[in-house]
Amino acid sequence: MINPKIKICGISDIDILKQLINFNLDYVGFIFYSKSPRFVDEVFLEKIQDIDFKDTRPVCVYVNADEDFIYKTSSFFNNPVLQFHGDEDQNFCESFGLDYWKAIRIKNASDIEIISQYSSASAILLENHKDGLYGGTGESFNWELLKNIDDDTHNFVLSGGINSQNVDNALKTNSWCLDLNSGVESQAGIKDIHLIKDILKTIRNYDI
Repeated sequence: MINPKIKICGISDIDILKQLINFNLDYVGFIFYSKSPRFVDEVFLEKIQDIDFKDTRPVCVYVNADEDFIYKTSSFFNNPVLQFHGDEDQNFCESFGLDYWKAIRIKNASDIEIISQYSSASAILLENHKDGLYGGTGESFNWELLKNIDDDTHNFVLSGGINSQNVDNALKTNSWCLDLNSGVESQAGIKDIHLIKDILKTIRNYDI
């Protein structure tokens, strides 16, 4: 069992962000998709400029956004990762000159073949497929399908419904990174620092 990197996604509260940075997380994610309850607005972005992220790297999350919007919002961060959840092709993802992650929605084994279309991705994020929804389902897919993946070719980020009850099974997938979101919330879009501390203790095996 590896010691995975940790990303907490859907941050929309500055005070929570400051605490997470002090936890020495690898990544924190910000969602720029207006249909998400975790969408961050311009007021939040103005505040973000005063934040020292230290060794925690920001990830900007998009769903079929246009170039101007991506350039504008990502410019508030230093060396962000761009995470694409829509129908973006590899050329589009590469065009910004930044590291990018591509989300692949997994419904069955055939969906895994899509991974090969994004050879330049820094990581591939695997999430549950739900018709009409791009991410944020709060549900996990069949993690047994991960046995069909060649994890020597990509860094894989496991996403979707990871919480304190199933994190032990998530760790057994030997994913490069675990993406935590709805599983550490008290309600949709509201991160719970106690739930975060609890799950981090399990993943990293130490008290915070």
